[in-house]
Amino acid sequence: MENKYSLETQVEIENILKEFQFKNLFYIKYEFFFDGWAIFLKEKALYPRSIIVFKSYTKDSFTIKSFEISLDTHKEEKYKQIYVVEDILNIADLRKELNEIIYGKDLINYTSKKYYNYFDK
Repeated sequence: MENKYSLETQVEIENILKEFQFKNLFYIKYEFFFDGWAIFLKEKALYPRSIIVFKSYTKDSFTIKSFEISLDTHKEEKYKQIYVVEDILNIADLRKELNEIIYGKDLINYTSKKYYNYFDK
């Protein structure tokens, strides 16, 4: 079982951050947990959303979750999940999904569902 101190985990995270060049679009943070690690990407300017890439130590796949960020009446951030992709098996597929999400796949999917649910009532 890998952990946050393993060289393999550290190299994998650094390679993902280096390969995707997120610095211009996102504030970046990564954290280690008991069961895996996560990279948190919070958009700087375009749309108030957060994208999380998670990888478990026990599974050899990635999960991406996208959240819309809003402020409540007390000016605290609230997160609403708008899109999830699970079981991404390799870096090439991770790159493809992240690029599509960054360019709005999550927002289009969420808006379409909301629109059609409104008219299905």
